[in-house]
Amino acid sequence: MKKKIVITGIGVVTPIGIGNVAFTKALKEGKSGVSVIESFDTSAYTTKFAAVIKDFDPEQFIDKKNIRRMARFTQLGFAATRIAIEDSALDISKEDLSRIGVVTGTGIGGLDIIEKEEKILLAKGPRRVSPFLIPMIITNILPGEIAINYGFKGPNYAVTSACASSNHAIGDAFGLLQNGYADVVISGGAESAIVPLGLAGFCSIKALSQRNDEHQKASRPFDKNRDGFVIGEGAGILVLETLEHALNRDAKIYAEFAGYGASNDAYHITAPDPEGKAAAFAMEEAIINAGISKDEIDYINAHGTSTILNDKTETSVIKKVFGKRAYKIPISSTKSMTGHLLGSAAAVELAATLIMMQEGFIHPTINYETPDPDCDLDYVPNIVRTKQIINCALSNSLGFGGHNAIVVIKKYVK
Repeated sequence: MKKKIVITGIGVVTPIGIGNVAFTKALKEGKSGVSVIESFDTSAYTTKFAAVIKDFDPEQFIDKKNIRRMARFTQLGFAATRIAIEDSALDISKEDLSRIGVVTGTGIGGLDIIEKEEKILLAKGPRRVSPFLIPMIITNILPGEIAINYGFKGPNYAVTSACASSNHAIGDAFGLLQNGYADVVISGGAESAIVPLGLAGFCSIKALSQRNDEHQKASRPFDKNRDGFVIGEGAGILVLETLEHALNRDAKIYAEFAGYGASNDAYHITAPDPEGKAAAFAMEEAIINAGISKDEIDYINAHGTSTILNDKTETSVIKKVFGKRAYKIPISSTKSMTGHLLGSAAAVELAATLIMMQEGFIHPTINYETPDPDCDLDYVPNIVRTKQIINCALSNSLGFGGHNAIVVIKKYVK
């Protein structure tokens, strides 16, 4: 018998709210986190907006000396970790730190630092480049910084698989716990790539919405008039632990982490396989791994990027997996509000799903105005649904490179 794994802490730093209370309120209100980019000149860009986190003060979470040595993605992830550990009421002084691991996901890493230090290199020469350049940009520095700060000596590494990164990280955490490598794993993801080079790269592959005249309506998953995603930044961190460990410390339990499935389309570097066979396989594997039937899924948090191909393909995959019942399952896209948080998207979306399960509501897919014949399921358009019972939920994550990572959570019953 494999160990049962539960989630006992949530921490989020997002464009629609910093901290769990603000995030929950925004989910219920259907708040958009999209705004015009003000940190650099976007006049030459086809897209001039993003889902930027405003009013983030790293000094609330991080020592001043260390802030200067962290890229923004690390700052966001570290802040979310503090919130999650506090939320979990995990007493570090009473723990065997060799049994606490950290696994996080990041798609890009310290792109802001690369840009900054290259300018210094070109203007002032190699001797003026910061000795912290390499430690700041590497994706594994976030779990490293978390471990150094808290003294966690268990398994510690980062996962990079584009938009699926943090679901893969959380899936790995699940495996480490089930197989006895740790008692607690801090897991999730962080990302911040809203800088000139990052925006230019996504603009050049025509992935982003160009709805500059009404940017808050630009992220419109499954809507017929969607024209691309909105790039965002943020972090989501969860505290996962074995049920035995959680019960021994009388922890609050949000849900059981029940199942995980992963696959690859082996099709294209950016486009999803239109047949969706690998994505469907990952969804079915997650459900089988959870030990439940497809009929028990009450809600799906969609990858739902607001791109033409992704939304159409994801809809067809859900139909492939659930058949006629697909039309009866509420589905929503957190990205309609937060934008696409890249490597941290999956963790933030799982956090949203956990909160909805706990509080009994389903957040809307905002900006859904015109139905698309190719996307004809129940996307919970525009208005929150209250008094909703979610016993089992599926959270989808599909990344560039054909990566698919799917998670199943279910309500914990004593």
